[in-house]
Amino acid sequence: MSLNTHQLIKQDGTARLGNYTTLHGIFETPNFMPVGTKASVKGVDVQRLSEIGTQITLVNTYHLWLRPGPELIEQFGGIHKFCGWSGPILSDSGGFQIYSLKAIRKLEEEGVTFKSHLDGKVLFLSPEKAIQIQEAYGVDVAMVLDECPDATLSWQKISDSLDRTLRWSERCLAARRKQTAIFGITQGALYPDLRQKSAEVLAAQNFDGLAIGGLSVGETTDQMYEVLSYHVDHLPKNKIRYLMGVGTPQDITEAVYRGIDLFDCVMPTRSGRFGRAFVSGDQPYINVKNSQYATLDQAIDPNCDCFACRTYSLAYVHHLFKVDEMLGPQLLSIHNLRYYLKLMENIRAAIKADTYDKFHQEEQSRWKNFRLTKS
Repeated sequence: MSLNTHQLIKQDGTARLGNYTTLHGIFETPNFMPVGTKASVKGVDVQRLSEIGTQITLVNTYHLWLRPGPELIEQFGGIHKFCGWSGPILSDSGGFQIYSLKAIRKLEEEGVTFKSHLDGKVLFLSPEKAIQIQEAYGVDVAMVLDECPDATLSWQKISDSLDRTLRWSERCLAARRKQTAIFGITQGALYPDLRQKSAEVLAAQNFDGLAIGGLSVGETTDQMYEVLSYHVDHLPKNKIRYLMGVGTPQDITEAVYRGIDLFDCVMPTRSGRFGRAFVSGDQPYINVKNSQYATLDQAIDPNCDCFACRTYSLAYVHHLFKVDEMLGPQLLSIHNLRYYLKLMENIRAAIKADTYDKFHQEEQSRWKNFRLTKS
């Protein structure tokens, strides 16, 4: 199979089973990427990542640009050698920081000027620079530089923003110098006509995959699901589909049902750092800091095969949190990532067995009274 291609193996309804080929290996789809913002998944080393079934990870272009810088990473032979992860790596472009760091950036047609939150240094990021930096990292998949606007803005402002993103996307493709895959990103907020326009323009260009951006950034869950109900159909069937920044287990199972192939979110590790553990059974998560677990001699989740569940009791993990030992958040992060990756394994098995509709209904029912948000 040729490099940077998505092979669609089968469909169960609109849920899709496939794989994507990169220079550093193949990852199956649907799949979830643990987020390693600064070339490190918080509290989880690469050996544990491999043990729990990770096939692809994500790094943050902006934060690595500030420290340690693309020059050093390139000097070490690329991001894979620098961080010790040998599998596929996808990098964002810095586009989300245009949204999240509004107070310290200035947006123009040529690109965006940031004032570093670390030392106040002025930095300029253009579409060409974003691709140059990601190619210096040596990632397998680079994202285009896009603007992620606030979903509450008017149609005209969203339209103007989208047009800039589409111009930037074309510039990103023109800047490619290596075999790095480049994914385009659709925008358009909650406006169906702009979402369709975004997808049609990007589909006509030579991207290796397409992502849906501008969701999970403050809109309601119902609004996100509404966009997915029509927007996925705008995307080419032969390209991988990546829903950026999503999400909760409930959101993932719903999005796969709609035809999405790839996900990322900080929720598994962020939740783990604060004591939340995702578990099987009728109650989909628990807080291990609660007093009811202080003397409980059982695994975090008896049905889980991760290192934390094989080795330690809930009472011990509860103790670690109570005495502020950093091992507690580490163990829960490992466990939660395993929960997510096992969820993806179960999703792929259900699609393969033509039972995804049943699986989706059961998962949605299980989460019905336990709504989570990204934060």
